[in-house]
Amino acid sequence: MLPKPGIQRAHHHSRRLGRSNSLLSTPTHLPSPTTAEFTVTTRPPTTLPLRLALLALVPLRLVVGGFSLLLLWSIYLLSPYAVPAPSKAIDAPLLSTTTLLRALHSVALSPPGVVARRLAATTPLVLLLPTAVVLLWASLRRVHKTESLLVLRGFGIQTSSSSGSYLAGTATRFIPTEKIRDVLVNEAFRGFEVRHYLVVVVEGEGELVVVFSGLLPRRRIVETVWRGVRGCLWEEGGKH
Repeated sequence: MLPKPGIQRAHHHSRRLGRSNSLLSTPTHLPSPTTAEFTVTTRPPTTLPLRLALLALVPLRLVVGGFSLLLLWSIYLLSPYAVPAPSKAIDAPLLSTTTLLRALHSVALSPPGVVARRLAATTPLVLLLPTAVVLLWASLRRVHKTESLLVLRGFGIQTSSSSGSYLAGTATRFIPTEKIRDVLVNEAFRGFEVRHYLVVVVEGEGELVVVFSGLLPRRRIVETVWRGVRGCLWEEGGKH
C-alpha cells in the first residue's frame, strides 16, 4: 500500500499534487513569474520499477488488443453477414476497400487468426463477444488519470483533464480573466460524505465550472490550489 501523499504550496510555478494513494512527484517548473500550474494525478513517482512496469505493459496491451480484434473479426467471419474475400484476379488500388478486405482475410489465415477463429467457432457467442470487447477496452485504458489547472495572470485559466482511454485526447477549456467572476471552494454531499470542490464562477453561465471534477482531491489540496489560483490570477490590491 502506498503512503498517503504530501502536498506543497504551488504559487507562480508548477507542482504536482498527490491524491488518494498517489504521491507528490514532479520537479518544479517555472513557466513565468505570472504563471501557475497545479496538477492532481493518481500516478505515483516515476521510479525505475515503475518505468519497467509501464514498458512491459506496452507489448502486453498490443497483444491483448490485437487478439481481441482478431476475435471480433473471427466472430464476424463466422456470421451470416460476413463478406467473402475478394478474388485475387481483381486488380484494385492500394487504398481501396478491396485491398483492405484482402488484408483482413489474410490476417484471419495467419496462425493467431486461426487460433482466434477456432475459439470463435467453439465458444458460445454470448460468452466470447463480451469477453473480446472487455479485453479490447482494457487494452486501451490508461492506468492513471491526470487533471491540471493552468493560471495565466491577465489572460485567464485553462483546465485540462486526461481521458480514460488512449483513443481520446485531453479535454481542455480556457476561461478568460474578464469572464471569471470568482474562484470558490464549495461544499456538497456525495452520498453520506461531505466533499469540497474548487469551482469557478463564469459570467453568463448558469452552472459553476468544477475544477478537478474527475479526481475530487481532498479539502487540503483544494484549499491550497484555491489560494494559489487567487494569488496568481489577481495581484494584491486587484479586483478581488
